[in-house]
Amino acid sequence: MDRELLKDVLISQDRKQEEEIVERSLMVRLNDLLETPFVVIISGIRRCGKSTILRALKDDESYYVNFDDERFIGLTVSDLAPLHNLLIELFGKRDVFLLDEIQHIKGWERFVRRLHDEGMKVVVTGSNATMLSRELGTHLTGRSVTLELYPFSFREYLHFKGVKMGPINRMTPAEKSVMRKNLSEYMRSGGFPEYLKTGRDEYLQSLYQNILYRDIITRYGLTSEIPLKESAFYAASNISKEMSYNNVRKLTGLSSATTVKEYFGYMENSYLNFLVNRYDHSLKKQLYYNKKIYFIDPALARLVGFRPTEDQGRLLENIVYLALRRNGGEIFFHRGSNECDFVVRKKAMITEAIQVTMDLEKAGEREVKGLIEALVQYDLDQGLILTWDHYEEMEIEGKTVIVKPVWEWLFEND
Repeated sequence: MDRELLKDVLISQDRKQEEEIVERSLMVRLNDLLETPFVVIISGIRRCGKSTILRALKDDESYYVNFDDERFIGLTVSDLAPLHNLLIELFGKRDVFLLDEIQHIKGWERFVRRLHDEGMKVVVTGSNATMLSRELGTHLTGRSVTLELYPFSFREYLHFKGVKMGPINRMTPAEKSVMRKNLSEYMRSGGFPEYLKTGRDEYLQSLYQNILYRDIITRYGLTSEIPLKESAFYAASNISKEMSYNNVRKLTGLSSATTVKEYFGYMENSYLNFLVNRYDHSLKKQLYYNKKIYFIDPALARLVGFRPTEDQGRLLENIVYLALRRNGGEIFFHRGSNECDFVVRKKAMITEAIQVTMDLEKAGEREVKGLIEALVQYDLDQGLILTWDHYEEMEIEGKTVIVKPVWEWLFEND
């Protein structure tokens, strides 16, 4: 790569950008990890704020390089050592490397391994979960920790909007109404920072196209975009619903259910959508059962998919799923004689069972039956039903059922 052009890019990127940023929940864990010898990986969908976090870490003791810059096209792993030397020449010796979207450089993990072995602190971002984990597993086993970043959570959204609130147990009815109003807006506008600033659907359309073409079609060498778009359309149109690979195969015209599974894997690796297994002690049965679909962001799902009416209940369930992902643990759904939306496993044990519904009065019997069945099945004493605006505590068949508004749970669990 042309040396003078490379110098211009590095100089322009080294300038610390002063920008007001929303406090992200991930920063607490990230700051702790910066004090450890681990390589820190921040993984997540495009434009969810990874670069903003890296730029916020930038100081005079660190290098910042964004490999998503189009001027770096053609850069290879053999250019990284000369790039390092040029950084030293331009800015002096520094011990912290902030490397943004480095997965564009094939073999990057060898360079990062060398920096780590030389005692450097390295923070890396990327937008492909499987690619990062596979490359880390090969060369950085035991030397790295991965954090996942998502579009704004509800609490982060409130911070972005400048909404102040005190302790939940002291909130007035008017303040609770403000929370419900903001949750309703969050369900429509989602959490991509730039979209919240502009409100322009063209931004989301451009983001979606970049994910499809740069993160999936180009990366996996797909020869046709139509089946992928139809798969994404299906996912966005059916959030919080069950699906089978075979049904999607019939709708998209893909050659086999195995190909459909691969396409959904590509989308999940790029954080566009997620598939949740029905829980069973048998892993083989888990893989065989239908999956439930969730999407990365309600606004992007609205743009990509189609729904004749705003199904608020399914949107609410999707938001709860994303909150559970942020909190860790393995997420499943339960189905027996009845269904429970979420069961969460931590350390090989089911620890939580959660139902989500807009209106408990309309769907109460079904929701309660599904929750109680899950509590009995997994030997839990207490379960949770999240609603739009309902508080209650019930004792049913020796089990405690707590009912509370989604906005309150979201705020407490961020």
